Amino acid sequence: MPSDLSRGDSPRPEKLDSKPASSSFGYLARVGVFALIAILGMTIFPILMMPVADYFLTAALGTFAAAAVANTVAVRIYERGQLVDIGLGWSTASWRNLGWGLAGGVVAGLVVTWLPLLSGEGHIVPVGAGHIQWRTLIFVSVVLLFGAVGEEMLFRGYAFQVLVRSIGAFATILPMGVLFGLAHLNNQNVTWLAVANTMAWGMLFGAAFLKSGDLWLPIGLHFGWNWILPVSGANLSGFTMDLTGRSVRSNWSPLWSGGAYGPEGGLLTSLVVAALFYYIWKAPIEYQDALLLRPEPEDSHAD
Repeated sequence: MPSDLSRGDSPRPEKLDSKPASSSFGYLARVGVFALIAILGMTIFPILMMPVADYFLTAALGTFAAAAVANTVAVRIYERGQLVDIGLGWSTASWRNLGWGLAGGVVAGLVVTWLPLLSGEGHIVPVGAGHIQWRTLIFVSVVLLFGAVGEEMLFRGYAFQVLVRSIGAFATILPMGVLFGLAHLNNQNVTWLAVANTMAWGMLFGAAFLKSGDLWLPIGLHFGWNWILPVSGANLSGFTMDLTGRSVRSNWSPLWSGGAYGPEGGLLTSLVVAALFYYIWKAPIEYQDALLLRPEPEDSHAD
């Protein structure tokens, strides 16, 4: 991963000064409160939703609700701010960064789903109704959007940003990426390569946040990838979705294709994620001044 993720004269979070030991407990308390609220939300919201929703909907909307509540409470208590202050403010730079993220995610998804076809090692087969189900497509697209936003708020939101400010970029991106991958251990047909790839995705999203200073770039990458895979007829993180009535089948070994888990479980995705690191480094992303990455006043560290 490139060490210099910002460009021009933008602030560079990876070079933030380390904080004095007296402030360590304060940062741990903030992260702990956020984690506690998030865990409670991830427990309570699915229980409330399961009687009226399936697993897919419950997982996506439950994550979104828990992340929104945890971020709102934490940023209000400790920063006297609002939810938008975690990088969700909207501006011209925001929609441009979102667009670059969507483009990267969609193109990456097309590569892993259609490369077998273009190489002659894949074929398209009809599934389900055999045609596009527009209501289902729109519904699933909205759910995937909420899921992507929810996961970004949860893993790259308040706690992530506070840790970057406290212990530095690399020391935050690596463990949070590992945690992001481990959170997918219970997915259907999961493999260790799939988990490793998801960890790499988590690190990519963290790097994307540092590059842009907002959550819109990682949200775009996340949603673009999650959306184009099922639209192209591939499994998404172990989930099979019949959206277009067509499925892309690869003759490649599961080591490369991902097998029943979908492309995210294959080595091709490993290569694509590596390419996306280069993409976000080179893309003309507009850095936005991230509120939670600003150095705190010196008097805030007094005992």
